[in-house]
Amino acid sequence: MKRVIVTGKEQAGVAESPVPKAKEDWVVVKIYAAPACTEYKAFAAGVNQDQFGHEAAGEVVEVAQPGKVKVGDRVVVMPQNPCGKCVYCLAGEYIHCEDTVDFAALHGSRNGSATMAQYLVKQDWLLVPIPDGVSYEHAGMACCGLGPTFGAFQQMQVDRYDTVLVTGLGAVGLGGIVNARYRGARVIGVESNKWRAQRGLELGAEAVIDPTDDDALQQILALTKNGRGVDKAADCSGVVGAHRLCIDATRRKGQVSFIGESGADTPLRISPDMIRKGLVLIGRWHYNMADTHQMMAMIADLGPKLDPLISHTFSIDQIQDAWALQLSGECAKVIINPWG
Repeated sequence: MKRVIVTGKEQAGVAESPVPKAKEDWVVVKIYAAPACTEYKAFAAGVNQDQFGHEAAGEVVEVAQPGKVKVGDRVVVMPQNPCGKCVYCLAGEYIHCEDTVDFAALHGSRNGSATMAQYLVKQDWLLVPIPDGVSYEHAGMACCGLGPTFGAFQQMQVDRYDTVLVTGLGAVGLGGIVNARYRGARVIGVESNKWRAQRGLELGAEAVIDPTDDDALQQILALTKNGRGVDKAADCSGVVGAHRLCIDATRRKGQVSFIGESGADTPLRISPDMIRKGLVLIGRWHYNMADTHQMMAMIADLGPKLDPLISHTFSIDQIQDAWALQLSGECAKVIINPWG
């Protein structure tokens, strides 16, 4: 089978590997759509991680024993390899599992562990059925395209009475606009990249503010009731300035969810930000497995309205072009077709 590799700094290609085999409750999935996430960062740095990708939609083609799926099932592949037994996994919060499976030790190598390939092996309980009539491309948005903000908005109980701020309109932030609008909320976006700002407007944001403007905070507040601030905010950028903007732009007793990965230290003022303002700050990575049916129902309901969230599709042999495009920032969700 083909799988994606990095061959040098901003250089990528494909390599051949054996097709993985089903084992115990691990089944083989033939991948038809592999949404790209942050793998392009390894491409930019020239770091070959050997196995790339954690999002996919495809068809079950081999099982080792009767289980939760059967050959021919169309499924979305959930990320990571959690244990399935700990308190977090049993509660549906598998993404926070601290006892993840050693894939290489169990299967003899890491081959088949990644989604940017023609096949992978996955625990059957991490495969979500795709409703009839939903394409593999749309179904693939149930991972990082829609998943992180879906989980955040579930926890914050976003509804039609809310004005929501979304900072950072990469693929995850654009998915946040889709999620918020589906719930009936008003959305204000924050993005400096003009391509992404325009796509945010097309997806339903009422306004997109440029964070490099000196009066960005004032512009946001002016769009809220009595200038008091947004009801809820979600940062999808991981940028310290965006963290502070979310905190400062959210009204008293509001909620802020941090979604974008960040290794930086964000200043937090306990008294004015937390005690006197009464903010609720949330860290959100993904969504609970119990909500997968609601996620897939939303995707089915949205149908063609999801098309603008997917800006480009490339064959696996065009991975060089796909990652170069992601580096430019002028794209929404990019999908890799392993068979195109």
